[in-house]
Amino acid sequence: MRSIALLTSGGDAPGMNAAIRAVVRRALAAGCRVFGVHHGYAGLIAGEIEELDTRAVGDIIHRGGTILRTARSEEFFTEAGQETAIEQMRRHGIEGLVAMGGDGTLRGALALHRRGVAVVGVPATIDNDLAFTDVTIGFDTAVNTALEAINRIRDTATALGRTFVIEVMGRHSGQIALVAGLAGGAESILIPEVPYDLDEVCARLLRGRERGKRHSIIIVAEGAASGLEIGQEIEKRTGLETRVTVLGHIQRGGTPSGRDRLVASILGAAAVEVLLAGRSGVMVGIRGEEWIATPIEQVLATPRPLPEAWIGLAEVLAR
Repeated sequence: MRSIALLTSGGDAPGMNAAIRAVVRRALAAGCRVFGVHHGYAGLIAGEIEELDTRAVGDIIHRGGTILRTARSEEFFTEAGQETAIEQMRRHGIEGLVAMGGDGTLRGALALHRRGVAVVGVPATIDNDLAFTDVTIGFDTAVNTALEAINRIRDTATALGRTFVIEVMGRHSGQIALVAGLAGGAESILIPEVPYDLDEVCARLLRGRERGKRHSIIIVAEGAASGLEIGQEIEKRTGLETRVTVLGHIQRGGTPSGRDRLVASILGAAAVEVLLAGRSGVMVGIRGEEWIATPIEQVLATPRPLPEAWIGLAEVLAR
C-alpha cells in the first residue's frame, strides 16, 4: 500500500478531525502518500482531492467539525457515480480509502469494496447507532453538550416552577436521549425504540407535583416525537406551564471530549493498520481497550440494541 485517501461523509461528528490527524500521521509513518478528499463521496466524484502532510493536520485535534468538510451524495449511489469515483482514485494513484461517518458512509464503502477498492470504515456519528463498537466517534461529546444544556435549563425550570421538554437528536436511535436523560435526572425519556404512553407521562408529572416537586424535565429524541407537540399536549392535559427547547445542531459542534479524541485517534490509526495488512471491506471499532475489525456487511445487518438495564434504570430513577 503506497497511497491512502480519506474522506468524511454524511453528518459531521466531533472528533472527526482527531481521526483525520491519526490517519494522516500513521500513514505517513508507514511511508505512504496521503490524500484528503473534500466533501465526502461527492468530492471523490468531482476530484476534490489534495495531498496532505503532517503540517496539514497540525493543531486540529481539539477542533470540532471536519477540515475535509462533508456532504451527502445521491449520485455516488449510482453505477455511473461509483465508476467516476473509482476513476478519480486511479487518476491520483490512490490504492486505499478510509471512509469516516455513519451507516450511509459505510454503505458507500461497501459498494466500493464490492467493486474491488480497498476500503476501511471508521464509525463517526453522534447517534452511536452502529454495532460492533462500544462507541462511535462524536457520541460522548454530543451527550456532554446535551447534558450541559439540561443542567442550564434545569436552573431556570427550578426558578420558575416550569416543566421543560428538551428535544435532542436521534432520528432512529435514542442513545443520546437515554444517556443524557439518565445523567441529567430527567423525569421521562421518550425514545424511538420504546413505545410511550403520554397519559402516563402526564400522570407522572402530576404525581410529582402532588409530592411537592415544582419543576420537571422531559427528554425527547427527535425520532420519538416532536418536542413542540409533546410540550403542547402536556400543557393541555395537565395545565402545567410547559416550555420546549430543541437543541438541534448544537449537539454536532464544539470541541470534542477527551474520550472522543482518544477513540478517534485509536480508530484512525487502526484503519491504516488494516489497509497496510491487506484487508478491506471492514469497519474498525472499539471493544474495551482494543480495536477490532468487523465486515461492513455484518455491521450494517446488525441493529445496535439499547441497553435494557439502562431503560429500566431510567424508569426507576424517574419516580
